[in-house]
Amino acid sequence: MNFAAFFSYVFLTAFTPGPNNIMSMTNAGKYGFKKSFPFNLGIFMGFILVMSCCAIFFALLYDLIPTVEPAMLAVGAAYILWLAWIIWRDKPSDGKKSLMQTTSFFTGMILQFINVKVILYGITAMSSFVFPHYRAFADIAFFIFLLSFIGFAGTCCWSFFGAAFEQLFSTYRKATNLIMALALVYCAVTMLLDR
Repeated sequence: MNFAAFFSYVFLTAFTPGPNNIMSMTNAGKYGFKKSFPFNLGIFMGFILVMSCCAIFFALLYDLIPTVEPAMLAVGAAYILWLAWIIWRDKPSDGKKSLMQTTSFFTGMILQFINVKVILYGITAMSSFVFPHYRAFADIAFFIFLLSFIGFAGTCCWSFFGAAFEQLFSTYRKATNLIMALALVYCAVTMLLDR
């Protein structure tokens, strides 16, 4: 596995704006880091469950249709390139969106099952990086935990440093978006060339 491409994709996806990070930042700003931490723990548990579902799905798919790997890599690379395009084209919003502001563990966990970013994060990581190289149960369990922990770390950082990240993205939006987009292009290209 190309670990540079894998970790670039995982960290960029986990630490860029998304429903988890925005809600964590908002909750921490309103209630404080300590009171919003149960929400982040719920996100972590939800990550573990969604990553497990993605791993089971791909384990079954790989066993039933082994020839699907090249197509999965192509779809994963296309999705990463699409993410790069979306990030590069991002424009500042006119106003802040209304967010559900809750700090419960259960809400953080359930949110993951409707959070498209997390689902696609799991599908892309499992199909493009993990399953082409690892099949043993212990390896897959390790990657489930690793992907979940990095996602959890991203939400905790947004909670803790939310105001600073929000200011950084606002002030240096174009440069930040370009750097993140180019890093995602690197992930997609190396993922395809690594095969």
